[in-house]
Amino acid sequence: MSPSKQPERRLIASNKKARHEYTVLRTYEAGIVLVGTEVKSLREGRASLVDAFAHERDGEIVLYGLHIAEYAYGTWTNHTPRRNRKLLLHRAEIDRILDKVREGGVTLVPLSMYFENGFAKVELALAKGKRSFDKRQTLAERDANREIARELGRHLKGHPRRP
Repeated sequence: MSPSKQPERRLIASNKKARHEYTVLRTYEAGIVLVGTEVKSLREGRASLVDAFAHERDGEIVLYGLHIAEYAYGTWTNHTPRRNRKLLLHRAEIDRILDKVREGGVTLVPLSMYFENGFAKVELALAKGKRSFDKRQTLAERDANREIARELGRHLKGHPRRP
């Protein structure tokens, strides 16, 4: 793609805890069915993915637990903050995802929510839950990598090694 054709992405919300709690196997981009006041609230950045998860309902994938705050200037047309929202995916993608979920041990977790070219999108991940020792190991690896990068930076700047 040429530089002028790059899709514009504006982050609304991200689920930072998801990458700590789960091992991400594959990610998908899905559209989301919204009502008018939800879009206006999202444009203000008032959404939370903390307790959200996706699951099958009648052969479709639905997002549960997504909190979109009520629009401040909405009247009787305002939406309910935690309603279930249908995700928009191709039928082949839905079938592939549902096959993996039905095998067991895998869940659907939203990682982030953003606007791309004016449309609200959700980054959905097929993820496997981590055990507590896996989480500790991930934290230890991250700390070790951070220390290596710090030492490399000192070496490149010519500073002596700290005791």
